[in-house]
Amino acid sequence: MLADKVMQVFGYPVMISECNHDLNEFYVPERRQYDANKILHYLTELPKTSAIKTIALLRVDLFIPILTYIFGQALFKGDKGVVSIFRLRNEQYGLEPHEELLIERMIKVVIHELGHTFGLVHCVNPDCVMRGNTYVEEIDQQPYDPCIRCQEIIRSKADQDSASE
Repeated sequence: MLADKVMQVFGYPVMISECNHDLNEFYVPERRQYDANKILHYLTELPKTSAIKTIALLRVDLFIPILTYIFGQALFKGDKGVVSIFRLRNEQYGLEPHEELLIERMIKVVIHELGHTFGLVHCVNPDCVMRGNTYVEEIDQQPYDPCIRCQEIIRSKADQDSASE
């Protein structure tokens, strides 16, 4: 489902693979969270692959220094991002587990972070996956897809990529 939706939005083939990396060096005991900026930097230091973009899906609680927590983080116009399911889980908010809702949220956040890698900024359109989100309820209310304006930006990036081949 994730691969299909990402491919539908961005038009590139999607490959999912499992990797195991020790994230302990990115753990900040005072916050009991993992530093997303440091994880992103680590990802950029890994050997290059044939992937156009890479999103690491994590289970740990992420933060950046200016925010209490984040759902994801990506390098703007870059090729790497991270998404965590930690705060996307209903159990985090004292609710019953809901696997389908967790997957929907994860897909939206992955698409959102990939949008940043394609040069999209936060959108003011409430019907756009690129709208900025502070709370999980906001993710629930947004669609999977970018708005027309954001889709045009993605399309122009894809056209530039194919023209340079």
